[in-house]
Amino acid sequence: MVYITSNTTIGFCGFLMEFLWYIIAALGAGIGTGLAGLSAATVMVPILIVLCPSFSGEAGAYQATAIALASDILGSAVATAIYWKYKNIDLKRGWIMAVCITTMCIAGSVAAFYAGNVVLGGFSLFLTFCIGIRFLVKPDTQRKNTAAKGGRLDWKGVAISLFFGLTIGFGTGFVGTGGGMMMLIVFTVFLGMDLKSAVGTSTFIMTFTALIASFSHIMIEPTIITERWDALLICAAVTTLASMLSAQFANKVSNRTVGLATGFILYFLGAAMIILNYREEIFGSELFGQVIDCNIHFLGFIVSGALILIAVFLLFKIPGYIFRKLLHIVAFVSLVVMTINAGTWQAAAITSVVFALVVYPILTLLENTKFYDRLFVQKKKGEIKISLLLLFIMYDVLIAFCWGLLGKHYIAVAAILMWGVGDAAAAIVGIRFGKHKIKWWIADDKKTWEGTAAMFAFALVSGIVGLLCTGEVTLAQSIIYPIIAAPFAALTELVSKGGNDTVTVPVAVTLVMALIGCVA
Repeated sequence: MVYITSNTTIGFCGFLMEFLWYIIAALGAGIGTGLAGLSAATVMVPILIVLCPSFSGEAGAYQATAIALASDILGSAVATAIYWKYKNIDLKRGWIMAVCITTMCIAGSVAAFYAGNVVLGGFSLFLTFCIGIRFLVKPDTQRKNTAAKGGRLDWKGVAISLFFGLTIGFGTGFVGTGGGMMMLIVFTVFLGMDLKSAVGTSTFIMTFTALIASFSHIMIEPTIITERWDALLICAAVTTLASMLSAQFANKVSNRTVGLATGFILYFLGAAMIILNYREEIFGSELFGQVIDCNIHFLGFIVSGALILIAVFLLFKIPGYIFRKLLHIVAFVSLVVMTINAGTWQAAAITSVVFALVVYPILTLLENTKFYDRLFVQKKKGEIKISLLLLFIMYDVLIAFCWGLLGKHYIAVAAILMWGVGDAAAAIVGIRFGKHKIKWWIADDKKTWEGTAAMFAFALVSGIVGLLCTGEVTLAQSIIYPIIAAPFAALTELVSKGGNDTVTVPVAVTLVMALIGCVA
């Protein structure tokens, strides 16, 4: 037995799998709508395009968008009713956006038909992933001083509403997102609404834009009704139910909980959809094999090192600040091991990016637990995960500049080790043994002579060891380069304030070694 849907023939098992993906897509869409005012298309379109063969044809993305918009009508409507019940809709600050978005979404839906499958599909995939990252980085989107509910817009608010309303409106019809995430950012960041009022107002607007855009899509492509009625009914019903339940949940919990829940769902969904959609390009390339090899070296070292340190911490109860710096050393050394074994600088850079993208949401999930607070000593909330991002961003910059641009792999290795090991030694020695404060006007008032001396000594030794391990320079160069660069590393660390040494020290070491390399 076969089923023919949208000019695509699939077997019974394929039909059942598509049926399952319809339900999963609709669940994700409804949760996104009820939790954060996101359009159903943000979640539904990528799943239908990538995982359902019947949506893989020339008009597949357009049909998927139309079904998502139709599902959005009831999903947004029930979410709006619940937010209205809890008095979390602010039309006095959102009416201009509503008029502009409603007006422009028809033009966008017409343009979408001529854009085709590639534009719609690719945009939706990456939009899902980026929205997830945005919520994980800042789950509570509202600013500190929110506007009073029902407060009128000033002239700046009117100008902002007109500009974003017109652009978001076109995007609503073109991509089928409903503009939910964009509206949420505008309402919270620019117009001062609290998060729940912004979500409620967004779902209110999306009820009408989804109605108009879906009607336009169906008028342009009537086969959405005649051929895809099964997918339409399933997606609409499940989306509505999921939206209703998630909206009830959102109105009873904190803004942060809503943001984090939405971030995790969209982050992992977006990543999975991108991998599936571009699986042939990713898995079939030579670079993929190099990235896998880099990950084996990197993860093997960092996981084993971290587990050993955690065991030591639990058994011997070493001070938190020492444990934290020892973890830093493991991370830096792991990066060096991976860099030395990497086939190309692109493979090394991608490996660090992937690791950061996986670990960041995990730390976000764990940072409110007692074990996390016990394990890490944070000067302020979120410091560990921010430090992690800075570490890997800085690493990618070093790799791209030293190895990719200059072709000098060894400079990146030496800079990473001198920066990481030296900084950790300076902190441990300075806290433990620092007695003599440095009173220079340019120096950080917390720095000591003992800590600075440790920075110099350990940066010197680690730089020599790193250069020797690369095998790219002579023994004399392995000694001379760090001897010249170490004083600059120590001085830069001394005058860097507010944690800026994460950027300034590696930059200083890299520039000094690059100049030496040019002269030599």
